Amino acid sequence: MNSAMQCSWKAVILLALASIAIQYTAIRTFTAKPFQMCPLTISNPLNCGMLGQDVVDLSFDKRICDDFLYFSSNVSRKTHVLILATTRSGSSFVGQLFNQHQDVFYLFEPLYHVQTTLLPRLSRSRTAGDTRVMLGASRDLLRSLYDCDLYFLESYIKPQPANHSTDKLFRRGASKALCSLPVCDAFSPGELNIDEGECVKRCGVLNMTLASDACRERRHVAIKTVRIPEVSDLRALVEDPRLNLKVIQLVRDPRGILASRIETFRDTYRLWRIWRATGRRPYNLDLTQLTMVCEDFLGSVTTGLSKPPWLKGRYMLVRYEDLAKNPLQKTKKIYDYLGLVMDKNVGDWIQNNTRGSNDLSAKHKYGTVRDSAANAESWRLKLSYDMVDYTQTVCQQVLQELGYKTVSSPEELKNLSLTLIEDKTFVPFL
Repeated sequence: MNSAMQCSWKAVILLALASIAIQYTAIRTFTAKPFQMCPLTISNPLNCGMLGQDVVDLSFDKRICDDFLYFSSNVSRKTHVLILATTRSGSSFVGQLFNQHQDVFYLFEPLYHVQTTLLPRLSRSRTAGDTRVMLGASRDLLRSLYDCDLYFLESYIKPQPANHSTDKLFRRGASKALCSLPVCDAFSPGELNIDEGECVKRCGVLNMTLASDACRERRHVAIKTVRIPEVSDLRALVEDPRLNLKVIQLVRDPRGILASRIETFRDTYRLWRIWRATGRRPYNLDLTQLTMVCEDFLGSVTTGLSKPPWLKGRYMLVRYEDLAKNPLQKTKKIYDYLGLVMDKNVGDWIQNNTRGSNDLSAKHKYGTVRDSAANAESWRLKLSYDMVDYTQTVCQQVLQELGYKTVSSPEELKNLSLTLIEDKTFVPFL
């Protein structure tokens, strides 16, 4: 009987060991491309002393040690920032707050390539399945980009780059790191304001290998996107131990977003302009162009402000209007939340780009030179009262949640001496 019990215990132990081996193989597959780390030596007792002396396979022992150092060191090595926004919410401006930092590798809308490849024609007929595919591909790409693997992006660039070189990266010139050494030598290292068009013209074809090298040389990576609907869509990335992801959710008064889109995307929002000009709402107006913004905002903000454990220390809500009113002060708070030091370049850029300008670059639809404080509520002069009233009706809940006041008459709408922005503080979830 003793012999049978011994065999039984041995079988249990063997099964347990087999299970551990299978789980470890899965983890190694999941982390097959870790960030570049310094090699370890197995002889270092600080690295492997805790693993015990009776481990037979030293190579297995060292692999565990490598992974331990990788996971424990990742936080101190890089901070991964994601600016989660929607179109015309001020995201280009917020992106510049990181683009100007000398230790940040910044990418402007890399998910554009995923969208145009997988969903080439944007339409109302897009299915939930299409959205799931897009989100899955987007998460995979973001994970690779935070790992400074820009080769992965090549799969979505059309035509596909030859020899890891392309001139088709969307808004390449919006990334200062892609207009500077080692990627491009056309500008002097101390040049602060590199014009986007000049970068594309003078730097020529983008070498993705050099771009990946530039990413690895910088201490942090920041990415802006308007192609992820809600923060809950990012949970897999937030919980990924290979990343140190922090989300900055940028929101703006939906009435301001609508006014900006009408001015910027004139063809897409043509029927809205007809409504504004005639005072009559067209019967075939695509109302989802507005309602989807409010639904996504509400879903995302509700998740973020409910403080789920998986977002602890990973989420900050920023209102565009607060940033426009006090850009320097608010930017410092953003950097404090991230645990980063705001360098002089960022402060200088804010001073030079938030005081208004008559320059043509200020009129560009993705431009960031503007009188930010005056711009925050300028929508009140661009929308008719009927349009505002309708927006307030369909977006009532999110307006209230975010601290935006409503108006009840045309006179109240045009009275700019009365602000519609409540003094409301959103404390980061730390």
